[in-house]
Amino acid sequence: VSELAGTSTSNLSDLYCRAHYATMQDRTQRNYTMLYDPEVYTSYWIAYPLCSAHMASGREESWGFDPEVPTYKQTSVVRGYGVPSFSTTNYEENFYARGHQIPNADRNGVDDMMAQTFYSTNITPQIHYGFNEGIWVNLEKAVRNAVPSGDTLYVVTGAAFRKKGGSETIVYGTNGNDGKRLPIPNYYWKALLKVRRSGDTVTAASAIGFWFAHEDHSSGDYTQYAVSVKQIEEWTGFDLFCNLPGTNTEGIESTARVISNWYEFKRF
Repeated sequence: VSELAGTSTSNLSDLYCRAHYATMQDRTQRNYTMLYDPEVYTSYWIAYPLCSAHMASGREESWGFDPEVPTYKQTSVVRGYGVPSFSTTNYEENFYARGHQIPNADRNGVDDMMAQTFYSTNITPQIHYGFNEGIWVNLEKAVRNAVPSGDTLYVVTGAAFRKKGGSETIVYGTNGNDGKRLPIPNYYWKALLKVRRSGDTVTAASAIGFWFAHEDHSSGDYTQYAVSVKQIEEWTGFDLFCNLPGTNTEGIESTARVISNWYEFKRF
């Protein structure tokens, strides 16, 4: 199944758009595609397919650099970012974790694919309690549970510092591993797509997005942050799922983008 990757409407000349591959079911398959900005040590989006074959159980950590990007254009994630330089308040109250964009649990069915999720280019500083170990992980689990039986869910996940045209303040921290100054994303988001097919042609699609301010969400309820994919496109400037196959691509995308109710999406 081909990945339906998001593409950028901005200038990509200084960014790294790269795909990672690994062997699954005895053939080379795409793991994920990313758009990485070395100026902020952040991938603006990571796009990937998700099906039952990608998932199992367990976690084997292999934090390291991405071989597709020069090492000096990355920041080290071999250990946690360090305290107090990357602490929100007091270390015992909260701190910044090494947050995955594509979760390792979305790839723990294939060891090589899971190892690639620990690349620096897939990691950003996330508030630990109330976000990384709260609402964000709750959404990640829900996404895995929403994978269609015998089919594929398409996912684009991203980080943003400002909404398009915005002037939000950007907070920086110092990475204790290498002393590099890292900006902390103000927002995180996900866009999900399901499709129905007749042969190789897509006949219908359902898509939904989630948009979070990067802060302590004590309730852990991700459903109240559901938005349409069109809304995420407007806030980020990216054209998502632009490679949707089928003869009526524009019509399918237009219909899919209006959904902003999680339970409606799950029923599709």
